[in-house]
Amino acid sequence: MALEASQKVATAIPHRKNEFQKFLKVLLARKIVVVSLSILFLLLVVSIFAPWIAPYDPYSQNIANSLQSTSQEHLLGTDQLGRDVLSRIIYGSRASLIVGFASVALAGVIGTSLGLIAGFFGGILDTLIMRIMDALLAIPAIVLALSLGAAMGGGLVGVVVALGIALIPTYARLMRGQVMSVREMDYIKAGEISGISNLRNILVHVLPNCLSPIIVLVTLNLGVAILAEAGLSFLGLGVNPPQAAWGSMVNDGYQHLSRLPVLSFAPGLCIVFVVMAFNIVGDALRDALDPKLRGSL
Repeated sequence: MALEASQKVATAIPHRKNEFQKFLKVLLARKIVVVSLSILFLLLVVSIFAPWIAPYDPYSQNIANSLQSTSQEHLLGTDQLGRDVLSRIIYGSRASLIVGFASVALAGVIGTSLGLIAGFFGGILDTLIMRIMDALLAIPAIVLALSLGAAMGGGLVGVVVALGIALIPTYARLMRGQVMSVREMDYIKAGEISGISNLRNILVHVLPNCLSPIIVLVTLNLGVAILAEAGLSFLGLGVNPPQAAWGSMVNDGYQHLSRLPVLSFAPGLCIVFVVMAFNIVGDALRDALDPKLRGSL
């Protein structure tokens, strides 16, 4: 018996290793995915070590240096208040990451929980939750975020809550669909027959088998949240000044496009690259988490 148990353990370890190798093979199969992961890693490093990387204080104003062009002292020039643009872009990465991760975490936890409840129990709970989600989906996400942001007065917390609420329906509907398909599996029925509690059945058997598409959606929504935060900041409902944010920097710089286009182009390109990187990585994760595709490579 002991020999058979050791053989089972020995055969299980290589199997898990092979599955992980297949996952990495599919995930990193395209060079553009590696580049995107490098961009996201660089963004994370820059946001964490911003005080040591930024050449100047991003909030220090010097009207005498207002609207300077690119130079050795200021690689991307200065804005209308004489603040170093490169330093503000570096610090602006913090706001983008905080809003992106916080809003997606809020939407993911609430939306996934509601989807689990609706899909597993069904009945009146399912009807009530889904009708609320339908009502939220009837309003475009950016319009809903604008309305909630204006009602909450903007600011970092207001943006996170507004975007989080706007993104909840996507998680709820996706999780509900996954749960409804998994709920009919034999091992779920066996758990119910054996008498385990609904909570244990959900957490141990249902949730782990529904997480793959949620992980992909989280990655894709990070880019959506960062882009939406930039839009809200551009419209004056995002992060409050003088805190640096890429969207507000684009808004401040577009007034000087003819003279210093770098004031808008530099933060705008940062938004483009980061959003594209999240979308590309999300698409690669979707392929890597598909067992059928991993088994074919």
